[in-house]
Amino acid sequence: MTYCVGLKLDRGLVMAADTRTNAGLDNIATFKKLHVWEKPGERVLCLLSAGNLAVTQSVVSLLTERAAYADAAGNAATDAAPTLHTAETMFQAARVVGGAVREVRGIDGDALAANSENFSVTFLLGGQIKGEPPRLFQIYAAGNFIEASDDTPFLQIGEHKYGKPILDRVLQHDMRLGQAAKLVLLSFNSTLRSNLSVGMPIDLLLYNTDSFTAKRQARIAEDDSYFADLSRMWSEKLRDAVADIPDFEI
Repeated sequence: MTYCVGLKLDRGLVMAADTRTNAGLDNIATFKKLHVWEKPGERVLCLLSAGNLAVTQSVVSLLTERAAYADAAGNAATDAAPTLHTAETMFQAARVVGGAVREVRGIDGDALAANSENFSVTFLLGGQIKGEPPRLFQIYAAGNFIEASDDTPFLQIGEHKYGKPILDRVLQHDMRLGQAAKLVLLSFNSTLRSNLSVGMPIDLLLYNTDSFTAKRQARIAEDDSYFADLSRMWSEKLRDAVADIPDFEI
């Protein structure tokens, strides 16, 4: 299991993913689940992945290889299928990811089913392509997808139930990205305390609208002093808030 979250705000995007994977209680490993494709000045795309690790890695590798091939070929063929480096809109980019998911399913789906394994994958794709505002999509195992909106400014995949309440209560579309990142880390903190299948480090991307650069990236490790202080202060303030609320009496 994993936990990934993406926020679409007035000022840009916040994308974050944990790095834990497990195949049983005694087989735990760390893998990066936040992947970025960048053409400075033109586009930044960030893909978060949850589900079967072999399948998600196949999808990411397919997307990366095709983008690199298109770059090397110079996009000479006008009828060439779009890639993450050539898609003209984020909608097209989401369709590229959905197509890669369906292609991998066509290759591996029957073999997984024969071994009683599910083709269980979900992705969050966020980013901006020059000419349109930042957009955020959730892509399912069937290759179809939904888009975040003003009414639903955040999307989550994986073990999301523990981190959702704070986002529902506090998130505002006009937040600064640093404020929103703090909220995302609190969402992760709640999830980490309640579910052992989600684990650090946490990979984080803050994308400012129209910056067309992915330079604001960080990995939050277990010994990160900010995250430790955040966790401690959040626990203290929650206890104080509960103490300040009048007791229930019958």
